[in-house]
Amino acid sequence: MSKHVLTDKEIRAFSATATPGDKLTDGEGLHIFIQKSRQPTWRIRYRFCKKERIYTVGEYPRVSLKDARVECQRIHQLLDQGLDPVAQRRLAVASTQEQQVETLSDVAAAWFKKQQPSWSEVHYKKSWRAYERDIDPEIGKLPIASITAPMVSAPLERVWNRGAQETTFRILQHLVCIFQYAQAKGLCKDNPAEPVYQLLPKRESFGHMNAILSPVELRQILQKADQARLSPAVRLAHRLCAFTAVRISNVVEAKWSEFDLDSEQPVWTIPRYKMKVRNRIVDHRVPLCAPLLDELKKWKSLVGGDEDAYLFPSSTTATGHICREAVEKAYRVTLGLGSRHSPHGWRSALSTLAKDHGFANDVVELALDHVHDNKTALAYDRGERFTQRVKLFAWWAALLSGTEKS
Repeated sequence: MSKHVLTDKEIRAFSATATPGDKLTDGEGLHIFIQKSRQPTWRIRYRFCKKERIYTVGEYPRVSLKDARVECQRIHQLLDQGLDPVAQRRLAVASTQEQQVETLSDVAAAWFKKQQPSWSEVHYKKSWRAYERDIDPEIGKLPIASITAPMVSAPLERVWNRGAQETTFRILQHLVCIFQYAQAKGLCKDNPAEPVYQLLPKRESFGHMNAILSPVELRQILQKADQARLSPAVRLAHRLCAFTAVRISNVVEAKWSEFDLDSEQPVWTIPRYKMKVRNRIVDHRVPLCAPLLDELKKWKSLVGGDEDAYLFPSSTTATGHICREAVEKAYRVTLGLGSRHSPHGWRSALSTLAKDHGFANDVVELALDHVHDNKTALAYDRGERFTQRVKLFAWWAALLSGTEKS
């Protein structure tokens, strides 16, 4: 290859009189090319895979003679490595543009969409709404590669300080997964959400969800709900929560196909895929007590009992169901319970009071479909204790109805 020969004086003189298409060679493929706009531009001519190609460096004098020669040297180094300089630049530009365009919210939306098929509709909506409310306004529009741990911690600390500790951990757990997803796609190198766990107190430090444990007060809740101005669907959903201690998400998503109201022992069988605990073989069976059974039969005759229909159809959409927020708001606002008791509180109440009454721990845990903490309890996870569960829920119905015999 020829050595570099040009000077700035020669380039300026050439540029003043040259016409579009003219070239002035410096050496090693580097040359000045006059564009149609008469702007002198540095280009490098090279051969790759036996074909001649052109690499555009930039306009002169913005790109100086010295800088153009440095770039020319870099191009030849790439060629020595068997790399095409034009292709390498396109890859670099594409990578940079992708990182600039992909904001946290772009990636979050993709990750939530990926999770949606395996989540319940209620869990999906609640999780996405929490992200939109607490994270998106502050850091959602930032390029995901530019986000740091302090940026993640700031909005989460505000969520924590307003008393929403469980929500804080849920959002953080999702953010960790979102950044892992971004890492897998090459959109960021680090996961800035992971260190934020160190700023939050341990989860055990703030205890369990609030729940009323007095049988008298529990009966008062049921009586107050009977007298309150609640929609029929919300009222029955509330009573289903109370008498079965099933999670609120399973209640609002219940379908008639899950209910056997006519057998000698009526039962609600919730498919395993709907349950929070997924690593079991059997579906979750809940014995239905007499007071609740009568109400369900009347409700079925009122709304219709098509197998694939929801127990509590939505009043706003043709194919949906009532939302859990409607039931939770009834507890919080209409019944004036605030944070003292919620639909989930019936699970805590049943667990505590049943064990105090003498029911075996594993029977209670199976009734609530809790995660087993020992092999003995796990051995009973095939329905062998269903008879004991029937007795448990009969006792629970009597307790709530005020007919329990001491």
